[in-house]
Amino acid sequence: MASIDGPRLSPRSGVAKQLVVFLHGLGADGNDLIELGEQWRAWLPDAAFVAPHAPDPCSNVPMGREWFPLTLTDPREFWRGVTYAGPGLDAFIDQELARHDLPPSRLALVGFSQGAMMALHVGLRRPTPPAAILGYSGLLVLEDGEGPEGLMALRRTAPPILLIHGDRDDVVPVEMFFFSKEALGAAEIPCQWHISPGLGHGIDGEGLRQGGLFLTQSFGLPSPEKT
Repeated sequence: MASIDGPRLSPRSGVAKQLVVFLHGLGADGNDLIELGEQWRAWLPDAAFVAPHAPDPCSNVPMGREWFPLTLTDPREFWRGVTYAGPGLDAFIDQELARHDLPPSRLALVGFSQGAMMALHVGLRRPTPPAAILGYSGLLVLEDGEGPEGLMALRRTAPPILLIHGDRDDVVPVEMFFFSKEALGAAEIPCQWHISPGLGHGIDGEGLRQGGLFLTQSFGLPSPEKT
């Protein structure tokens, strides 16, 4: 598996106290999500942002990248994919934390679609839970043949999780959001959630606002809407 890298935004304050890692969807690259960091910098002035490009070229999008191939013809490809891409992403996260001399507890993972699958898979398995996992239009991937009880076996503490999904998503149907939310609950990992009415496979303004507020709360910062 190739090493990964991608665009970065330095903390607005000049000193990193948190790290936010963006994980893009299938067929995109890190440039697709780093703009979210621009939107949230005023609320998270001490956060360093990085959006790594997934390791492999996307077979369906000539200029895009993928964390793992998806044909949607084999239900086992999800688990096979996240376990394939997980170690490389985990190593990248550790390198970025070391780059900023930050402890693992000051990490937030933000993923969209396939990137949300990666954020949930890796974030729930790190030795030190992240401060936050934010998943847009994604899916919690369970081990082949296993139910939520498999998550309970590895659970140390439950990191704050927010799932956001459009109710008109025709790529990752909203039913997958309900499956993920219920599976997390069954594994005793509570999550917050928001459904964006009328939204397809994307992130709208309200989802962006909810995500930014969730990150500030998870990092123990004052609500920007009260200042």
